[in-house]
Amino acid sequence: MSNLTRKEAVILFFGDIFFFVFSLWFALYLRFAEIPTRDLFLTHLNPFSILFIVWILVYFISGLYEKHTLILKSKLPGVIFNAQVVNSIFAIIFFYAIPVFGITPKTILFIYLFISFACVLVWRLYGIALFTRREKQPALLIGAGEEMKELLHEVNVNTRYDLFFTSSVDVHNIEAIDIQEDIIKNVYSNNIKIIAIDFSHEKITPLLPHLYNLIFSKVRFIDSHRIYEDIFDRIPLSLVTYSWFLENISVSPKFTYDFLKRMMDIALSIILGIISLVFYPFVFLAIILDDRGKIFIKQERIGQNNHLVNIIKFRTMSLDDGGDGELNRQEKVTTVGAFLRASRIDELPQLWNILKGDLSLIGPRPELPKLVELYEKEISFYNVRHLIKPGLSGWAQLYQKTPPKFSTDYNQTKTKLSYDLFYIKNRSFWLDIKIALKTIKALLSRSGV
Repeated sequence: MSNLTRKEAVILFFGDIFFFVFSLWFALYLRFAEIPTRDLFLTHLNPFSILFIVWILVYFISGLYEKHTLILKSKLPGVIFNAQVVNSIFAIIFFYAIPVFGITPKTILFIYLFISFACVLVWRLYGIALFTRREKQPALLIGAGEEMKELLHEVNVNTRYDLFFTSSVDVHNIEAIDIQEDIIKNVYSNNIKIIAIDFSHEKITPLLPHLYNLIFSKVRFIDSHRIYEDIFDRIPLSLVTYSWFLENISVSPKFTYDFLKRMMDIALSIILGIISLVFYPFVFLAIILDDRGKIFIKQERIGQNNHLVNIIKFRTMSLDDGGDGELNRQEKVTTVGAFLRASRIDELPQLWNILKGDLSLIGPRPELPKLVELYEKEISFYNVRHLIKPGLSGWAQLYQKTPPKFSTDYNQTKTKLSYDLFYIKNRSFWLDIKIALKTIKALLSRSGV
């Protein structure tokens, strides 16, 4: 399914580029009421091409190349409209603040923005289906647990997947399974060519000799872990065993990635740190006028390899509690503190931690020592998230809808861990760039990180 996702993203990308160019040609046609000449078209295409690059980046940040874009069609017009508003602002600034291209289109730009919005919307809603149309393949799901039920429901209720689970076999009740009737006969009667199976489950072993013969009937077997990971962007914890960690998790040095990541941390922490200095006088004044308390606080967090690190933040609570207030909420969040938290301005001093090397821009969020102590006792493999350097923003912060906050929450923390494990397994410089860009979107949209 990951190949399918990449194929769709590539098709969407080239389709967007085509309609950007077509919209420009059509806008010129409407503006001058005649087919535009080659020179006229190229005169406009050259500067617009620079804008196209910026607009594609805006589309990426807006999530228009995400795998779920095709599922959430009801939200698509709003997402594209918001992206188009941002693109319009960039276009106006581009042509009127940097007038070096010999053209300052007014009517043409207005017509173009309207046409491009309509074309891209129609393309995204209906055109992409012409290139990705596929018949659903009947499949069988063999496994156990809540993740299996979640996977079964997700695949069968969404039209975008090329699978449909005609039935499932719960190996928790393996004694009650009639292998010939429930599996073998089921495969042949429903013409099943794909079986998604949890190979790591201990109760799967007795089934394997019977499943082996299906290979000669051209039945393809897929690890259900991979399907779940591709769909939900997280690792199913109940399906994870020691063997999974030994196979998938490695902290051996990756020289190129580690070097690029550190260079990005240093460069961006310096740039953003200098820019953030603009906010400091206003924050100082606001905190002093609010309660005349400390400006900064230091809080202990668990860093890489379980080492303690002291992170720096603007104070948002009535007293410097060292972070304990996050656990019991005995101290009140100040009026200014509430705004600093909502706007994420309280996090700005942590850019110094990034420059020092205690944190990275991207990674699992560092946790309070007291919470870590509790979670390690109750949640299997929780300490794995400390194998890499924690970050200011991360995969879980972007994708977990209801993250744990201010109290001990084992269920939500398990979900958070599943996202952290996804990042640790798949971490790359490209994934870090993706998280960084989507973090910008989250901050600008006030959705938080």
